[in-house]
Amino acid sequence: MSRLEISNGVIGIEVDSHGAELKSLRRLTDGREYMWNADPAYWKRTSPVLFPLVGSLQGQQYTYKGKTYAMSQHGFARDMEFTPVEKEGGLEKGSQGQALWFELRESRESMERYPFPFLLQIGYVLDGAGVQVHWQVENTGNEVMYFSIGGHPAFLCPIEKNTKQSDYLIGLDTKKPLDSTVIGRDGLASERKKTYELTDGILPVDEHLFDEDALIIEHDQAHRVSLMTKEKKPYLTVSFDAPLFGIWSPPHKNAPFICIEPWYGRCDAENFHGTLEEREWGNQLMPGKRFEAVYTIEVE
Repeated sequence: MSRLEISNGVIGIEVDSHGAELKSLRRLTDGREYMWNADPAYWKRTSPVLFPLVGSLQGQQYTYKGKTYAMSQHGFARDMEFTPVEKEGGLEKGSQGQALWFELRESRESMERYPFPFLLQIGYVLDGAGVQVHWQVENTGNEVMYFSIGGHPAFLCPIEKNTKQSDYLIGLDTKKPLDSTVIGRDGLASERKKTYELTDGILPVDEHLFDEDALIIEHDQAHRVSLMTKEKKPYLTVSFDAPLFGIWSPPHKNAPFICIEPWYGRCDAENFHGTLEEREWGNQLMPGKRFEAVYTIEVE
């Protein structure tokens, strides 16, 4: 386990090889930190990578080719040791800085839970006041590979002294109401929906926003989410192409952070009893092929 640091004169980041997890994002002019510090009193992680599962499975297990496999929430990558690597192909440096790349391959342990050979590469590329988070998944086996992948970065909110979370706002690149799938029993998606009205694309962070756990926003409703001060000034923005995303803070804990989570995948529905191949929002990858996605965190 090791932490690696890079900076580009504007921002600096630290990434832990354990889970290839982004642990720190700082503005260099004044040292302002934007990432949650993983205090276990609220939540022991900062920005885990969710692979090969996003969310929870029905009964914490899935079926593939007639065999049942156990897997806990969000998969295993976040708890594995990644290998730092040099990356070729033009992504090793941002326009004003550097990059860190990590990789994870299947192991005997992972094959017991997930019977697919794979290469997962995670990259953090600095670009001005932003960091691009790259995901590359390669199917190194001989069969179609089924997987999900997602981010779970936690950002400080409140970020200013003498403020509370309910002083802040969430800004989105849509003015339409947000339709959210409500999480039900055992962390599974219920059939119930909840609609959040926006005012000029802004959702207030009131003290009850996360009472029913994460907001699950599906079907490309938005692709840019900002945390904003009460003056409607964004201090951090997450941009992504993912078809769904989550917004989360631990229910009933008044935790001083909010997660903005781009997802290519989702937890099972409460009424789902199909196979791995039939999971809603799952991805499939042919042998020898590569899946690539990126999201960006920009700070003010």
